[in-house]
Amino acid sequence: MTPSFTLLRRYVGRLPQRTSLLKNAKGNGFLYRTRSLHTSAVSRHSGIDRPAPGTGIKVHFKDSKGNLLKTVEANEGDDILAIAHEYDIDLEGACEGSVACSTCHVILPPEYYDLLPEPEDDENDMLDMAFGLTDTSRLGCQVKLTRELDGLTATLPSATRNMFVDGKKASH
Repeated sequence: MTPSFTLLRRYVGRLPQRTSLLKNAKGNGFLYRTRSLHTSAVSRHSGIDRPAPGTGIKVHFKDSKGNLLKTVEANEGDDILAIAHEYDIDLEGACEGSVACSTCHVILPPEYYDLLPEPEDDENDMLDMAFGLTDTSRLGCQVKLTRELDGLTATLPSATRNMFVDGKKASH
């Protein structure tokens, strides 16, 4: 055994469990660290379940020019932001539905807007900062689906205004 291999062998006992001492073809020692591979099930952050086809409440998403992006089905009680995330529709939701931003701002047709409960004060405060605010603007995180909203169209504004960067209000 070479002196360096003997020193390495003594040192290996102090290393984490997944570290091994191996010899190469010339008899020289070297350290080898193994890695574990962990797998987990797919996780959807939106926390909603997709309904069986044909049984859900239909929601149409359009871009700011009125082009249809996608028609999806969701369950009663799901909110527009969670639905958009579930179906990979580009609706930001920077505050993750805590009513601390206006990045999930959507524009609704008047006939559907009138079916919703009045917005709370905190939602109105955030809507005041929304880009492209209209009389029928709502925060997607606050629009909960009911059966009477079947066929709802949510139009995404051409831009969003995010007043928070990394959880802190911008200083300029």
